[in-house]
Amino acid sequence: MNFIYNVVEIKQYVALLHFNNMAKKKTSPSFEEDLAELEQLVVRLERGEVSLEESLQAFERGVTLTRACQKALQEAEQKVQILIDKNGSQVLESFADE
Repeated sequence: MNFIYNVVEIKQYVALLHFNNMAKKKTSPSFEEDLAELEQLVVRLERGEVSLEESLQAFERGVTLTRACQKALQEAEQKVQILIDKNGSQVLESFADE
């Protein structure tokens, strides 16, 4: 009986590992991937070679991608703001080599 319990426990553990690996694979696309897809949508729409229904679907996807890109940019801007804040006061530093 002890052996059966251990086999069941191992199977559950393996299933959990598989589930975790699948969850990791479904991560959200990067800013660059979203931007590239958005650019491709714009090109397709500008060509005018898609139906009205396809245009509306592409537009809807474009809005979603735009929002995702805006969110990523806002998060990056916040990180930069945190990095340039020093001792409660903002210090701007040039990027030029001195």
